[in-house]
Amino acid sequence: MNGLPTTAAGPAAAPAAATVPPAEPLLLRALRFEETPRRPLWMMRQAGRILPEYRALKERHGFAGLARDPELAAEVTLMPLRRFPFDAAITFADIMSPMPALGVDFRFDPGPVIAEPIRSARDVAALPDPDDLDEAAIAPEVAAAQRIVRSELVPETALLGFAGAPLTLAAYLVEGRGVRDFPRLRAFAYQEPAAFDALLDRLGRLCARYLIGQHRAGADAVQVFDSWAGLFPRSEWRRRIRPHLDRLLRRLGDAAVPRILFLHAAPQLVDDYAGLPCEALGVDWRTDLGALRRRRPDLCLQGNLDPAALLAGERAVRRETGLLLASLPRRGHIVNLGHGVLPETPLQAVQALVEAVHAEAEDA
Repeated sequence: MNGLPTTAAGPAAAPAAATVPPAEPLLLRALRFEETPRRPLWMMRQAGRILPEYRALKERHGFAGLARDPELAAEVTLMPLRRFPFDAAITFADIMSPMPALGVDFRFDPGPVIAEPIRSARDVAALPDPDDLDEAAIAPEVAAAQRIVRSELVPETALLGFAGAPLTLAAYLVEGRGVRDFPRLRAFAYQEPAAFDALLDRLGRLCARYLIGQHRAGADAVQVFDSWAGLFPRSEWRRRIRPHLDRLLRRLGDAAVPRILFLHAAPQLVDDYAGLPCEALGVDWRTDLGALRRRRPDLCLQGNLDPAALLAGERAVRRETGLLLASLPRRGHIVNLGHGVLPETPLQAVQALVEAVHAEAEDA
């Protein structure tokens, strides 16, 4: 006997095994605005900066050496997850990584320095059309690192890709390096409006292809960093900048790539950015996240603990994290800092942040 009950037609079928849903990153569920057992947590610039093991590796290879070597970049991406139970790994790369595909040469000192800045309509016209590029030629080292990381992550942990927004990339290309308020960029926009528009168009199309390629390489979602979002007045932003950002995000949406949009130092534009097509909006610490949630109850929000709070001691970290969590519901909230983690942040402060976020679920 086989131990199964019998029927007139023969042995009955074995009961179906219980279906176990496949593991899925908590962050993706939050992006879909689903209920989650707790809020997902990751930190901008968590890959490196505060970790002694990263500093030792950087001492041997330099930042450029780490970013351009897929195995080393993958190692740096994974380092923080070996110390902390973050819900996402953020790809270790530089915001300028896709620029060589356009023939742009740069070095680090310590930030990106462009060898030949763009200063004229002729310079813009000389850039290759991103649609003519082989996708595999756009920062291939980044996709290679992501494939390594994806093979090592557990299914519950998301892998995030990223790119700079068109305006942020243009700021470096025109100015030549990071400077306060980017006056050359702003002057270029007024002096050569058609060329400025063409430059943002090229950068937007390049970033779309770059980010779609990262998604294909294993990134579960991508974040678009608009680090210099607030350079222009609101009216000028709406006229000159918004159309390119909107087209970039729509191209990602058409390719089914989950999108996080982050803006920095532009509180006057928060509601404009909240109207752009994205799954989540990340804001810096200057924005009242609870008030934004009340204005946009349907939009997943990310952030926005002041990175300086992590320098104030563990008690302050737990207090400020508790205030942040209390300011808006759990559903549709990804916990993050309001900007990148500061290099001098104690590891104990990061652990206190993790424990405060996880404690909310335990207390529920």
